[in-house]
Amino acid sequence: MFRFIALLLILIALALAARDGYASYQAGALRIMDAGTLWAGLHQESLQLAEPAIARHLHPFLWHPVMVTILLFPAWLVFGGLGIILWLLTRLRGRPASRDLFMRD
Repeated sequence: MFRFIALLLILIALALAARDGYASYQAGALRIMDAGTLWAGLHQESLQLAEPAIARHLHPFLWHPVMVTILLFPAWLVFGGLGIILWLLTRLRGRPASRDLFMRD
C-alpha cells in the first residue's frame, strides 16, 4: 500500500514538474509553483487552519521555520522528495542467502 502511495507521489511530482516546464515555456521565463501556492489553490481554508493547529498542538517551531520552509520549496520537489523517501523506506529487501548445512561440496 505504501509503495503505491510513494509511486503516486512521484507521478504527481512529475506532473507538477511538467506543469512548471510548460508554464515557464509559455511565459518565456522560469515559473515554478511552490508547495504553499499549490496548497492554497487546492484548499485555502485548510492551509489557514494548519498554522494555529500545528503551533498550538505540536510546537510553534514546527510551523515557523520548518513548515514555512517546506511550503516555499517547489511543489514537485516536495511531492517527489516525499515519494522517494517513502519508496526507500518500503523497498523490498532481498532475503539473505540461506546456507544449506547438509549439502557440502
